[in-house]
Amino acid sequence: MSRDNNNSEKPKRPRISARKSSESSRGSQSGNSSGQKSFKKPFPKAGERNSEHKGSSKFPKASFKKPQESSERNDNSGESKSESRSYITHKSEERKQFGNSRSGGRGGKSFDSRDKYERGNLKFGKKPFGKTDRDDDRAKSYIQKRKLDKISKDLHKDTIRLNKYIANSGICSRREADDLIIQGLVEVNGQVVTEMGYQVQKTDRVVFDGQNITPEKPVYVLLNKPKGYISTTKDDKARKTVMDLVANASPYRVFPVGRLDRSTTGVILLTNDGHMTKKLTHPSFDIKKIYHVTLDRKLSGEDMKAIGEGIRLEEGIATVDQISYIEGKPKNEIGIEIHIGWNRVIRRIFQRLGYEVEALDRVMFAGLTKKNIKRGHWRILTELEVNNLKML
Repeated sequence: MSRDNNNSEKPKRPRISARKSSESSRGSQSGNSSGQKSFKKPFPKAGERNSEHKGSSKFPKASFKKPQESSERNDNSGESKSESRSYITHKSEERKQFGNSRSGGRGGKSFDSRDKYERGNLKFGKKPFGKTDRDDDRAKSYIQKRKLDKISKDLHKDTIRLNKYIANSGICSRREADDLIIQGLVEVNGQVVTEMGYQVQKTDRVVFDGQNITPEKPVYVLLNKPKGYISTTKDDKARKTVMDLVANASPYRVFPVGRLDRSTTGVILLTNDGHMTKKLTHPSFDIKKIYHVTLDRKLSGEDMKAIGEGIRLEEGIATVDQISYIEGKPKNEIGIEIHIGWNRVIRRIFQRLGYEVEALDRVMFAGLTKKNIKRGHWRILTELEVNNLKML
């Protein structure tokens, strides 16, 4: 039998175009029984409810899921089934979607770092950004360490320029020292030196204006002295001194300016500047000192008036600049300002009137206070504070 006869026995299928087949498939999905024309959904009449949004209002909500038809179409076309996701209507929802998409198997937790600092100090106790007190302390310690390193480098050098030698002694600046050298006012080992850049050894004897000068750079250390320490460099009885507290403050040897007895606390200055020491301790300069005195009993108004007028002691009449009660404290706590530097003068004034001093604390000396200095701690004076001392 021929091939034509075999083909003739099979029923021939009508050829349908791809466009009509796609329309017929869409029609079958939408419920069209004809399969030839695509079904167009009519607009709902007034008062009728849309069948696809049952239970909803006339207008759908802002956030909704895609209709189920899209997933069915993808299944028929052979594509992977896509997950239905809600449309984003607000930036906060977008942030949540972004965090959930990057959870990476961490129990659904958000990986977005923006959510971590969303509430700032209310959520984590402190703000994660910004300057803190600890950063300020680190910066101050770093500045002091850098100053001490610079001083120690100069200390280990064998020679030093003459103008820097003079400037380190605290007499003047380097430029002013150059002028003094040119004028012939500086002598090295008994000879006048006018050469610029002249190198001086540490063993050389340098004289300016008839006085010997030292190459040490002046250092000023402010200490909040605790109780039980004496204000001397050495003690024969092996008691604790203020030098034990400031052992690491400077590579140079410093000395206390004035004295505080063993049981007195408060601010005290230590320096290697002999001119400054003489200026701050000489009575002719009238350096002000303020003390916080705690007595064994209340101070009467008559005794306070008598102290203000002056109390006679062995050295003479001890005059005070100001005396008053401390605001907000009981009347046995007194504030007193003096400029005389007699030995134990505050205690002797009150003992003359029958009072015993239980605690004595110096809160100010030559304009310097113990603010931000803990008991037993120290700090290096700033350039502004040093200039203020020089102007006293």
